Amino acid sequence: MGFAEDHLIPLVDEGLGNTAYLLDLGDGRALAVDAGRDLRALDAVARRRGLTVAYAADTHLHADFLSGAVQLAHDTGATVLASAAGQRAFPHRALGDGDEVGLGGLRLRVLATPGHTDEHLSFLLLDDGRELGVFTGGSLIVDSAARTDLLGAERTEELARAQYRSLHRLATLPEATAVWPTHGAGSFCSAPPGTERTSTIGAQKQTNPLLAAPDEDTFVRRLVASLGSYPAYFARLTEANRRGPAILTGTPPLPALDAGQVKALIADGGQVVDVRPAAEFAAGHIPGALSIPLREQFATWLGWLLPDTTPLVFVVGDGQDLAEVVWQAYKIGYERLSGHLAGGMPAWLEAGHPRATTAFVTADRVPARPYLDVRQETEYAAGHVPGALHLELGDLARHAADAPAGAVVACGHGERAMTAASLLERAGHTDVTVLDGGPADYAAAHGLRLDTVDAGTADGGAR
Repeated sequence: MGFAEDHLIPLVDEGLGNTAYLLDLGDGRALAVDAGRDLRALDAVARRRGLTVAYAADTHLHADFLSGAVQLAHDTGATVLASAAGQRAFPHRALGDGDEVGLGGLRLRVLATPGHTDEHLSFLLLDDGRELGVFTGGSLIVDSAARTDLLGAERTEELARAQYRSLHRLATLPEATAVWPTHGAGSFCSAPPGTERTSTIGAQKQTNPLLAAPDEDTFVRRLVASLGSYPAYFARLTEANRRGPAILTGTPPLPALDAGQVKALIADGGQVVDVRPAAEFAAGHIPGALSIPLREQFATWLGWLLPDTTPLVFVVGDGQDLAEVVWQAYKIGYERLSGHLAGGMPAWLEAGHPRATTAFVTADRVPARPYLDVRQETEYAAGHVPGALHLELGDLARHAADAPAGAVVACGHGERAMTAASLLERAGHTDVTVLDGGPADYAAAHGLRLDTVDAGTADGGAR
């Protein structure tokens, strides 16, 4: 078959910052690359185009999401294509460097590209020997390369050197070859994230600062210097993906629980996660609840702040989608979902249970108190309120004692700050105020100029 651009459908998970790909093979079959466990979008596209997924390729053992390859094998009979070195514990076609897979008129050629992980593969798509594009996973990504510290600090430099060799191998492909990475803008596997999600070999040779490094040592220094923090759950998912996620037969249930049942679950060690918007949480919430507003980044913060072993009960607001809560949790392996509070906060209050409130104010109404910035390091470096104390949200629970009394807690918009406030309230800081806005709003309201630190480019506060 001749390849056309509309044969390749990118499926972007904005929250995790990743792209899966569905390739229409032109004969009613399709190839899925790095599909996640939440297959709703992929399945919808396949149905719309009359496609059956015949192949499910994974470039590497993912740390930031559970793979959908095993589920696709169950649902459609897809052949799973993956690295032999990954030693996956489920049926798959084990591949190594130089292997080729026929897809009808097209072929995939396997390129070993270790660095992000040991067993990382890239898949070069060929049409009659012509290089169309390469699925690079977490190797060459737009204007960067994926992080190399997920296997421990003691292996970071070794893997960075492998990443150098892998990127330079990919750079020998024809310049017109499309680059189709998995990790991209917003992914904590990126180091640092870029803005575009796809590129070409030629463009990357012109714009990627890592490819522009004059030698391997400089490449390693640049890559390692760009590594920020990442969610705690990354440590668990690689092995879960090696074993293979459990097969699901539909959207898992999220039972309705009355206020008494929720109270009993809390007493038994369960955790309330309130997914309502920050303003609604501020106006009244169950004491001890963790605020994680339901948005694209919900899974990231759920996985960063809570263990997967804790039974979870959710408080949702009017119009919020229970299925979205479930799938965001399941796609990162959080399956101990006890249920949701039937009737929401009104039902809790009607049952006579107490509520807590949190001050949530705009910049012009913020009291003169210490300013606590909970954004990522790159965001803080790009512009922060003079004199602000900086504690990343992901580290806050361990350093709650360092938070000043009566602090104004702030992020880029207010969502993460409300999450931070809920963590601080659980630690005994009941006098915090959350800024409804970001540092620019605060500076404008108080006649200040933001300070900067020479520590790289900010990620814009998208999380």
